[in-house]
Amino acid sequence: MRTEEDQGTGTRQQILKLAATTRTPWQAGVGVIAPYDFALDRELWRWAPDDVSLYITRLPYVHVPVTVDQAAALCREEHVAPAVRALLAPEPLAIGYACASGSFVHGLEGERHLHRTLVDAGASAAVTTSGALLQALDALGVDRIAVVTPYVDSVTDRLLAYLAEHRVAVTSSVGLGLLDHIWRVTYDEVSSAVHSADRPEAQAIFISCTNVLTYDIIAPLEGELGKPVIAANQVTMWAVMRAVERRAVARGQSLIDVAATSAV
Repeated sequence: MRTEEDQGTGTRQQILKLAATTRTPWQAGVGVIAPYDFALDRELWRWAPDDVSLYITRLPYVHVPVTVDQAAALCREEHVAPAVRALLAPEPLAIGYACASGSFVHGLEGERHLHRTLVDAGASAAVTTSGALLQALDALGVDRIAVVTPYVDSVTDRLLAYLAEHRVAVTSSVGLGLLDHIWRVTYDEVSSAVHSADRPEAQAIFISCTNVLTYDIIAPLEGELGKPVIAANQVTMWAVMRAVERRAVARGQSLIDVAATSAV
C-alpha cells in the first residue's frame, strides 16, 4: 500500500518531468482600463483566447451616479493617463479603455482625444469602447441600428449624438434609466429591451455599457432576430484582440465569426 509520502513524491516527480519536457506557453498581454464600478471582469476573460492574459485596472472613484457627469469624470486625462502607466510594467501589446459612456460623452472629438491620451501615456496600441463600436459597425457594413442602454436619457442622448456624427442612423432606442448597480441587470431584462428596441429597418442592435452582461445572449438574440447584435464588452474585446492580431473567442456571434478575420 502506498503511503501519503509516496504519493506526494510521485506527484512531485510528475511535475518535474512535465517541467523538463514541456515548453511554458507564451502569454501575450493586453491591458484593460475599466470604470471604478466595473463588476464584469470574468465576462471580458470569456472573449480572451488562451494565449492572452488581461491586465485589468480601475479608474479612480468619483462620488456621482451614472450620469453625464460620471461619464465626463471617467475620461479625464488626469485619471486615464495614470491608469495607462499602471499597466505598462508587464508590457501589454495593447490597452483597451473599457467604458462606453466615458468614450462617447464628448462626441467623436472626445473619443479621439481619449485615444491620443492612451497612446501618449505609453500604450503601444489603444482601443476605446466607442471607437471599437464604430470599427465594428464599419466591419459589419451597418449604418442603421437600434440601441439599448441602461442609462438615463441624458446619457443615452450623448450616445445617439455620437453615432449621428459618424452618420449612423438610430431607428429606435430603449434606455433602462438606471443610476447605479447596472451590473445587476439580468439577461431577461436585456433581452426584453432588445426586442422592444428592434425595428425591421434596423440592420443591427447595439447594447451599450460595459457593465451590462451580454456574452451568453448575443448568439440566441441574433438567431431570433436574424441580424447582428453587438455589445459594449464584445466590441471592446474584438477590437483590442484585432489590434494584437488575435481573434476574440465566441461562437455564433456575427461580429466575431464574420468580421474578426480582417486584422489591422
